[in-house]
Amino acid sequence: MSRETATNDRQYPPIGAHGVIGDLRTAALVATDGTIDFFCAPEFDAPTIFARLLDASDGGSFTIELLARITGREQRYLRDTNVLATRLLADDTELEIFDFMPVERRPSASRIVRYVRMLRGTGRVRCVCAPRFGYARATHLVALRADSADFVPLAGPSLRLTTRAPLCFAGRDVAAELRLEAGEGVAFVLEVGEPEGFRSGRVDRWARRALRKTVVFWRRWISKSTYRGEWRSAARRSALVLKLLQSRRTGAIIAAPTFGLPETIGGARNWDFRYAWIRDSAFVVYGLGRIGLHNEARAFTNWVMKRCEQAPSPGELRTLYTVDGGAPIGEATLDHLHGYRGSRPVRVGNAAHDQLQLDIYGELMDALYQRDEHAEPTTRALWSRVAELTDWVSRNWQRPDQGIWEVRSGCQQFLYSRVMCWTAVDRALRIARRRRLAAPREEWRNARDAIHADVHRHFWNDSLGAFVGVRGGNALDAACLVMPLVGFIAPTDARWQSTLRVVEQRLVRDGLVRRYDMAGMDTDAGSLTAPSFTFCSFWYVECLARGGEEGKARELMRRLLGRANHLGLFSEDLGTDGELLGNFPQGLVGAALLGAAVSLREARGGRSGVSHWPRC
Repeated sequence: MSRETATNDRQYPPIGAHGVIGDLRTAALVATDGTIDFFCAPEFDAPTIFARLLDASDGGSFTIELLARITGREQRYLRDTNVLATRLLADDTELEIFDFMPVERRPSASRIVRYVRMLRGTGRVRCVCAPRFGYARATHLVALRADSADFVPLAGPSLRLTTRAPLCFAGRDVAAELRLEAGEGVAFVLEVGEPEGFRSGRVDRWARRALRKTVVFWRRWISKSTYRGEWRSAARRSALVLKLLQSRRTGAIIAAPTFGLPETIGGARNWDFRYAWIRDSAFVVYGLGRIGLHNEARAFTNWVMKRCEQAPSPGELRTLYTVDGGAPIGEATLDHLHGYRGSRPVRVGNAAHDQLQLDIYGELMDALYQRDEHAEPTTRALWSRVAELTDWVSRNWQRPDQGIWEVRSGCQQFLYSRVMCWTAVDRALRIARRRRLAAPREEWRNARDAIHADVHRHFWNDSLGAFVGVRGGNALDAACLVMPLVGFIAPTDARWQSTLRVVEQRLVRDGLVRRYDMAGMDTDAGSLTAPSFTFCSFWYVECLARGGEEGKARELMRRLLGRANHLGLFSEDLGTDGELLGNFPQGLVGAALLGAAVSLREARGGRSGVSHWPRC
């Protein structure tokens, strides 16, 4: 590594050295050094205002620092909340920063609240607000007042920073520096769009009240969780993060609040995850439902209903949507950004929205089936849409597609897509039977049975002793781990147990699961040096738990949770050295963690080895 590269690397905190805060409209990442270095506004999928994480020099940030020799840093969430507390420790002083975004009863502009309190000693604190609007491409003006500063870009939402600390210009930025004694605090409130405004000298009192209300909001929400198992702390933290990914305004659930964070340092797989994938959203809804949190399913279902109404033909859905339900912008690269530790290109938009990914119907129908069983019965209006989706799958399940891994080298016939098409039809049949709803049941049964037979005939490889990733192929895909989880095959079935052993030999290392070893894919994710895919690792734990290997599953669960960051959060991937890689935090991982936790609890209660889905 060159000296210049090493210097650049030190400018970028590890991806895992962050917490996330949000208000169910957008989210921000806060590093352990007290810097907000990633923030899009006014929505999850809007341009960045702070993006130091993607360009340490010019991306923009909101820093609070203790002007002393820092000897330590600590970061934690207030118990059962999404309120983040960061402590900066020096020899004689200790500073605490509370970061949160209030969730208002009525829709309003987003606010980031930073309440700074000196815990010990006396010291000087410096704050610098340095926004870079429009993915750090837009210029802005600054208007300074006695207790606030307005940042007005040529395009996009404006910002107002309000504080009792004395503000001054710092080039095109605004800074404040003040001396705090032990027990003394000061608030910095950053408002997006039309500011509400605060009376002079009242902002600190408002911030303290907002902090109390935000704590109450999150504790009331998580108190509805029914999970009481061994992994309660990890499950509750995952649920709180998953909740942050849902838009309160539309019901859409994004895959992750970031874009451009690399799967491999210096690599080109730097995607934009700030959109609502049907797959990821459905897994999140299903995961929350498994621990008794069902309200998110209602909002998501309403959002999906609107997508069905707008479909080009009955039952035909896109793979992903914007928060508002449109198609994402065409994929583009932000060549002016350095990229995280030089990982370029930095992409926005996502070309996968034009792909055919047949599996999305299975995840969606599984989530709707769970909602019907545990939350509220399927209405006739919803059933008409479910029937359209099922009819579409029954006619199209044999088509090659780009699959869960969104390959860009052409369509293939993937095992995972087949299994999830089976799941879609199976769940529709179950809802129809339970609610006595009109449906072409014989036609659907024939389609379901044909898919089941096709998988066993064309995706089973006798010489390998395993189900393979592509029809007629001879290589593995870790997505096969879903087969017993959706009831396609019993977790103790001889074919499945043989497949699991081959997966362990080929794809599992130290309890972590690589995606695949399939040739002809357009990525390097099958190589031995590729990062492991974190949600597949949790699926592996769940497969072991359901297959009667509770002890092994429990040990792997402990090791996996030990690989989370200091707050219990996960990104998309884990590098070979344990580094968190990819977009952060990722909803799919949190949902898989909940599934593993629930299955381990059920295994301890003697329910392992039993399929959740008896044949219709």
